[in-house]
Amino acid sequence: MPHDIISLYRAKLAREKGTVRKDRGGRLSVALIYPNYYRLGMSNLGFQIVYGLFNKRSDVVAERIFLPDRQENSIYLSISKGLLSLESQTPLQNFDLAAFSLSFENDYPNILKILELGKIPLLTEERSDPCPFIMAGGITTFLNPEPLATFMDFFLLGEAEANLNEFIDLFINFKYRCIKRSDVAYNLARNLPNVYVPALYRPEYHKDGTLKSFLPKQDQVPARIKVARSPTGGFVDEYEPRSMITTPDTEFADKILIEIGRGCGRSCRFCAGGYVYRPPRPYKELDLRTSIEKALGTCGQVGLLASAVSDVPWIEDLTSLIVNKGGRFSVSSLRADSLTQKLLENIRQAKQRTITIAPEAGSERLRRVINKHLTKKQIVEAVQLISRIEDLSIRLYFLIGLPGETREDISEILNLVKVIKHNMVKESAPRGKIAGIKMSVNCFIPKPFTPFQWLPLEHVSSLKEKEKRIKKALGKEGGIKVNSDVPKWAYFQALLSMGDRRVGSMLLLSHKFGGDWAKAIRFSDINPDFFVYRPKGLDEVLPWDFIDHGILKEHLISEYKLAEKSEESEICHVGECVRCGVCG
Repeated sequence: MPHDIISLYRAKLAREKGTVRKDRGGRLSVALIYPNYYRLGMSNLGFQIVYGLFNKRSDVVAERIFLPDRQENSIYLSISKGLLSLESQTPLQNFDLAAFSLSFENDYPNILKILELGKIPLLTEERSDPCPFIMAGGITTFLNPEPLATFMDFFLLGEAEANLNEFIDLFINFKYRCIKRSDVAYNLARNLPNVYVPALYRPEYHKDGTLKSFLPKQDQVPARIKVARSPTGGFVDEYEPRSMITTPDTEFADKILIEIGRGCGRSCRFCAGGYVYRPPRPYKELDLRTSIEKALGTCGQVGLLASAVSDVPWIEDLTSLIVNKGGRFSVSSLRADSLTQKLLENIRQAKQRTITIAPEAGSERLRRVINKHLTKKQIVEAVQLISRIEDLSIRLYFLIGLPGETREDISEILNLVKVIKHNMVKESAPRGKIAGIKMSVNCFIPKPFTPFQWLPLEHVSSLKEKEKRIKKALGKEGGIKVNSDVPKWAYFQALLSMGDRRVGSMLLLSHKFGGDWAKAIRFSDINPDFFVYRPKGLDEVLPWDFIDHGILKEHLISEYKLAEKSEESEICHVGECVRCGVCG
């Protein structure tokens, strides 16, 4: 037995609070897998929510598996045992179901590492009983699951609160009724409209490599897969959208994360989350107060998460509640145009030191292109407000490579940051203490189900040049720290975001070559530039068109054309319009 691994895992468990431990006898055993390190997986609220939903059922035992860190990996490589679960140190291959929770395309290579370490055949067609069924869920799967199609037995698309229980009921039923693995998958696809079984669909291509059609191979399998959506968001059947487990070994050490709303109505054209989580749903104030009070009863710190925390109608009252009870909190990104002095005062009292706002673009024109609904005046006013509060610094998020971006737009980023710094100095100078600016520069990556899904990634060499220019110019300014993406990795993220199932062969090659993507490209029959740098036709069949979010393609095309004219459109008015189709 790999005693070193067992001791390591037991030490981790000893530092956790809230871990679920169940006897496996008579229960469906689920390995819930986060394809990255423990400290990142346990900081992911979606992963924790699914862990709670699985284990809420008396007929299921769900245990966690993560990508082994360097120390763990060296131990696994020196022993014959396969990858073990955290809770009971059971081999991955001994579970009934292995469920990957996917939030980021850059984690896809880790899926193959985990399967190999767990002694699971990488390709669906190579698996046979008693191998566990391999499935995946999470936001990237209901954007575009196709690059993973050859590795997954099936996907469960949508919000887990809306379909996980029905899926479990059906899976348990078919697992014990069906003799063949393929029959289990087929019956799931037939009976649950959110289950996508890649083996049941056949893509056909034109001579130029574009998709010609994507149709089911068998009768009674839906041509389109519906994405499940909870009408009330995370609060379902007395279940709260909060982290189950706290531990000091995470990005959010010993802090309970609470989702306070889902989706965003601002309609930024680059943001996939703002489209696929429609309609936006701020949760009820009473539910949130109850959840926060319960969390503070067991932990003195909470993290409040939403697409735009400052847009939640009762955020001032909620943060005041935490402060008045002697608790501490942190918040995710804030909208510059919905900040208030009261909220900022509460943040300061809670001892969060950095406020994050996202201008995204430097120029007014380009912010209209992306439908940001944010002016320079509003950004400066937000900076002034923040700077008047002692002990608060600012983190700024910008995107480069946005549609229609010019050298002048990059100059406008530099000018805006200098204006922000000037106003920070002016407002904080009377205190004799000037806070710094942290700046994150990220590459724009086109995403499915956004108005920019037809656009290519800007060339890596151009992105590098823009990053270099920004760093060089702002390096001469004191008090500004610039961090940036690696454009090379933006390229591969775009490939995994926008590719079809043929990209799976490149992912497999990269795995066989130890993560060497350059070598995988050399040996591949597929040209990755076809997916990354090629603009797509508005009438083209896209690899993700079989997924049904309720969003009208005509609406995305309309937004695309408005972007070309640098025109903004209205934000979401939930229940009052039918423009995008979700509320129709």
